[in-house]
Amino acid sequence: MKTRNLITAGIISAGLTFGVVAQAAHEETQVEMKDLPEAAQTTIKEKAGNDQILRIEKETRKGKEVYDAIVSKDGKETAIQVDSKGKYLGTHDEKAEQKEKGEKH
Repeated sequence: MKTRNLITAGIISAGLTFGVVAQAAHEETQVEMKDLPEAAQTTIKEKAGNDQILRIEKETRKGKEVYDAIVSKDGKETAIQVDSKGKYLGTHDEKAEQKEKGEKH
């Protein structure tokens, strides 16, 4: 019986630990353009073009730093995502992501 309780406790502990790690992996920190690697700055400026950059958020995904430059494009907030080497990773609708996370900026 004791072994069974220990195994159950271990499984529950592991599940809670992985849940916290997964949640922490998507934490976003607001940063300044000047604090980004040169390559990331260049790609963001190219992709943003004449669109106003509202803010830049840094997060870690799969152990790598990723930057979301939130721009105002046609009245909508769009995130331009690049990695620390300046590789363009795509765009997404920032409002939809905020709604999904329950956040508000």
